[in-house]
Amino acid sequence: MRILGISALYHDSAAALIEDGRIVAAAQEERFTRKKHDARFPENAVRYCLAEAGCALGDIDYVVFYDKPFLKFERLLETYMSFAPKGFTSFKTAIPVWLKEKLFQKDMLRRDFQKFDPDFDWMNKFLFAEHHLSHAASAFFPSPFEDAAVLTMDGVGEWTTTSLAFGSGNRLEIHKELHFPHSLGLLYSAFTYYTGFKVNSGEYKVMGLAPYGEPKYTQLILDKVIDVKDDGSFWLDQSYFDYCTGLTMTNDKFAGLFGQKVRQADKDPLTQFHMDIAASVQAVTEHVVLKLARAIRKDTGAKNLCLAGGVALNCVANGKVLREGIFDNIWIQPAAGDAGGALGAALAGYHIHKGQPRTVTGGGKDAMKGSYLGPVFEQADIEARLTAAGAKFTVLSDDQLIEQTAQALADEKAVGWMQGRMEFGPRALGGRSILGDPRSPTMQKVLNLKVKYRESFRPFAPSVLREDVADWFELDGDSPYMLLVAPVAEKHRRAMTQEEQALFGIDKLNVPRSSLPAITHVDYSARIQTVHADTNPRYHALISAFKGKTGCPVVVNTSFNVRGEPIVCSPEDAFRCFMGSEIEVLTVGNCFLRKEDQDPALKLDYKNAFELD
Repeated sequence: MRILGISALYHDSAAALIEDGRIVAAAQEERFTRKKHDARFPENAVRYCLAEAGCALGDIDYVVFYDKPFLKFERLLETYMSFAPKGFTSFKTAIPVWLKEKLFQKDMLRRDFQKFDPDFDWMNKFLFAEHHLSHAASAFFPSPFEDAAVLTMDGVGEWTTTSLAFGSGNRLEIHKELHFPHSLGLLYSAFTYYTGFKVNSGEYKVMGLAPYGEPKYTQLILDKVIDVKDDGSFWLDQSYFDYCTGLTMTNDKFAGLFGQKVRQADKDPLTQFHMDIAASVQAVTEHVVLKLARAIRKDTGAKNLCLAGGVALNCVANGKVLREGIFDNIWIQPAAGDAGGALGAALAGYHIHKGQPRTVTGGGKDAMKGSYLGPVFEQADIEARLTAAGAKFTVLSDDQLIEQTAQALADEKAVGWMQGRMEFGPRALGGRSILGDPRSPTMQKVLNLKVKYRESFRPFAPSVLREDVADWFELDGDSPYMLLVAPVAEKHRRAMTQEEQALFGIDKLNVPRSSLPAITHVDYSARIQTVHADTNPRYHALISAFKGKTGCPVVVNTSFNVRGEPIVCSPEDAFRCFMGSEIEVLTVGNCFLRKEDQDPALKLDYKNAFELD
């Protein structure tokens, strides 16, 4: 049985295909169209999934959409009615779009799918899953657990913003929900907006900025903005927000509470105030998530916890839950946001709608295949595509490729690494990555300013051999999807001088914190990816070779893209990014490229090519 899952028409459109419960393919539309967070019908992602499965749309048993548009429209109408006459401007903007298009999403989707098969049986083979059920299914069904509690947290689906489900075998049922407008995701997005970053895109910047600040406003937020109960449920005072009826996230009362207006990213610099605000909302988020986790363990007795929804991408909060030891085991869906809803919708259709059995992968392994679920390019195809793009390259053996790339890293070069299948989800995991030497005191700043063209404060993640993780970090477990933050091990830290301890904000950035300064954040933390030989043998071999040369089993890993660009998908994408940035070495399959060998006429200006994210 083949089931195709779709998420679309809000943000991060994606498609995923499963066959007899096995995940065959999954990809986000943005990777093909090169439009970040592309929300349009995922035509290219669908085409890829069908090709990967070797089938046509007519061979698909069911197509499942990841949410229910009518319930979302009901929420929209009820919200406007509750706040009327306030919000008329927003109402008259939104309603025509719904009446013309979104209420008729099934017809829209049917027309889009007609490009693949005009005779597909839509009346009997098209299903809709609720948004948070799709999230929960994406978290539980691929997990390595026979049974688990499932916590989903995001901005909002139809009505639900937070849900608790319980999964056992092939069964999954939602037991509790919190509803709009009370949302942890929207609270975080409100502070994202207030600090001058883009909503639904810049939340991870707030998380990265938080360690530079002090959580001075935490109690103020808890006293005035959010009421958190002992079980983790919460209530937001809507008098501080504008997202129910307006066109912005916050209002003047919100700005008045904290004493400063909304930061304009193109005009106002980041100050210590913004860092303190970021630290405060991060502290509140962790407070809520920990309370939810403790209450779930107490109420259900569950030993295992699965997480999904956009808030589950908050790897700092995830790391706190892990270190608290509330659950024996935690598993987080790597595509935790809306893109992952496509996979969850397909799995919900298979296990819940059709009642098909579920097989748990043995040995504590999940069913995500390392999240390497996107396109792969054969060597001959890579060579043809690079040649057509004007690239100059050398074809190496496997051993030569590993040796020369490891040497380039040891020489502190920035390396573009495109190998194997593309990752599904927002993190680069060694399939489409930019790599560097974590021992270099300048690597973090060089990668941010000269390669990624982004804010200098942004931290980078370490990829570490799984067998060595406990020797370098305060973590002795798997973190294959870069969704857990843990401290650098004490023995690798560097003590700060009194003068350095007195520094504030961004001034802390240039102070080395450990023997791995490029991946150690200002609070001695790191967002860790453990690399496993069974899921990514080539990446594991590269880091092993780097360890052989340097004694260090860690490399810097950041996504292969520049600011505002989706992660690269094809060899052409990789070559363009290579030529538009100061990446010095590029490997695509067994092709090895040096910047100095390339035609200078092919150099691109990527610094201003993409809109700020």
